[in-house]
Amino acid sequence: MDQQTKEALKHDQFIDTTKHGIEWASAHRRSVIAASVTLVAVILVLVASVLLYNSRADQASVAFGAAMSEYQAPLALPGQPVPAGIKAYASVAERAKAANALFLAAADKYSMTPAGKNSRYFAGLTYIEAGENASAESTLKQVASGWNSDLAGLANLALAQLYRQTGRSPQAIEIYHQLIAKPSTTVPAGLAQLQLAELYEAQGQPEVAKKIYAQLKDKDAKGAAGVLAAQKLNPSATPAQ
Repeated sequence: MDQQTKEALKHDQFIDTTKHGIEWASAHRRSVIAASVTLVAVILVLVASVLLYNSRADQASVAFGAAMSEYQAPLALPGQPVPAGIKAYASVAERAKAANALFLAAADKYSMTPAGKNSRYFAGLTYIEAGENASAESTLKQVASGWNSDLAGLANLALAQLYRQTGRSPQAIEIYHQLIAKPSTTVPAGLAQLQLAELYEAQGQPEVAKKIYAQLKDKDAKGAAGVLAAQKLNPSATPAQ
């Protein structure tokens, strides 16, 4: 077959393919248009969703910042006047209650955003400082059950501290063991081990605490937790520079 014949065949095939394509498009014109409109609509919905989420995330960050500013407000010292324009609180509990209301509002309104989830965690902390232990426990449990392992670790650590303060050491010990088994970036295993050992010390079980310190010292000799464990085992020793 010569080159001219090959080119002619290719040309005929191209014409036939194009013709069939045009015929198919004409026969299915409505379905093609409907599919195109649907695709465009989906794209528009996705773009609008992203824009809306970004907008709410920005609003959540502002709300969280306002709550944090309240949480960090100074405490008025007895006998000392508060400077003009400076907001101060008479006690930690009073300040915690004020900040708690703002954290809860941000958490409820922007629950799906990172700032909203952080607000829920801080709502739990401020409940503790305000002396509202039942609300603190339920709020921290809610955060601890979330998918964010770093935030869940912090919430569990706060829960363990709450249990210690309220005389529920077995529950605190259980949480520490969970944190040791499944550490996170925010709560490494060493930190949970230190807290567990300190709990045993406070309970009058120094031998159990020493065993934990020794394990941590051997496992993480050069890490911060290992150094602290070594100091606990030998308080009179000079810390390594």
